[in-house]
Amino acid sequence: MVGLAAALIVDKKVVWSKGYGFADKESGRPFTTNTIINLGSIGKVFTGVCLMKAVEAGKLSLDEDINHYLPFQVRNPDFPDDKITLRHIATHTSGITDRAPVYDSTYFYGGDPPEPLEKFLQDYFLPQGRFYAKDNFLHHKPGTYREYSNIATALAGYIIERVTGEQLNQYSRQHIFTPLGMKHTGWFFREIDVKNHSSHYDMQNDTLKKIPLYGLTTYPDGGVRSSVNELSRFFIAMLNNGEYNGKRILRKESVAEITRYQFTPANKPENVNIQKLNSGLFWATKQGATRIGHGGTDPGVKTEMLSDLSKEVAVIIFTNTSLSDKNLFRFYVSVMDELFRRGAEIKAGNAHTSITGP
Repeated sequence: MVGLAAALIVDKKVVWSKGYGFADKESGRPFTTNTIINLGSIGKVFTGVCLMKAVEAGKLSLDEDINHYLPFQVRNPDFPDDKITLRHIATHTSGITDRAPVYDSTYFYGGDPPEPLEKFLQDYFLPQGRFYAKDNFLHHKPGTYREYSNIATALAGYIIERVTGEQLNQYSRQHIFTPLGMKHTGWFFREIDVKNHSSHYDMQNDTLKKIPLYGLTTYPDGGVRSSVNELSRFFIAMLNNGEYNGKRILRKESVAEITRYQFTPANKPENVNIQKLNSGLFWATKQGATRIGHGGTDPGVKTEMLSDLSKEVAVIIFTNTSLSDKNLFRFYVSVMDELFRRGAEIKAGNAHTSITGP
């Protein structure tokens, strides 16, 4: 593990944060709570907030056919008469799937992606497109089966851009980053201080490899770049009904819609056990339905932004190193469990509790 930073939030306040190791091992630059890193799929929560902001403005409906908002048609060829909605996309039940190796090709190493999002989506969804295939869709009706989809999220971000007339990065800055004072957060390299951006590493079989920085053609699914300190402001706002330090990014009702459990025993995907997993809008229960929030995994990146179900204790953790899936899971669970334990002790008023060591 080359670099790591974390924050502990109790009662909507950061009570501890610290960085360890290196943002860049070769130069010795330290990894701090102000180090910028791409958040991976935590970026989907920002897309979800923008989605609900457009709903508040009367520009979108969660339950309208998405083709109402698109200049081209998106239909599952096996179920052409069944509409796909933004609620389906935001709960990963749209039936749109990330077909490999097409999705893998959306990573652009060396900077911001040159391919326009609209061009990629047309190539993926239009029958004459170079990436089109029936296997871009599941053989399940929309709403009946849950499969996590990055490309569907990218489509939602594109719809937000269509109806608002603004690029997602601009809309986010206006409605999220600026109100929350997230001055060093952005979607693209051109918007952030690259000198403060972490390098990426991959550790496999005791061999450490440096990964070039990259951008995403499908940026609404995971393109936000931020620090532990600035993401803490956003997470507190989400846990506090849309408000941080007197600044409101969403109405209370909109945050409630994002975070409420969308699946019920009578209305759930066929492959979901709601005792183990439930979904909000780009938001979900995690770790056996004991925590809520979102995480992110990309080459050289692992991030988590999770709260207990009461929203009283929350944890953010970043690292810039990919490990094997088994080792990464064990590491994250052990660190997060310990931070949640310390947070619960602070919440209970244990004056002897402190976090000083690694």
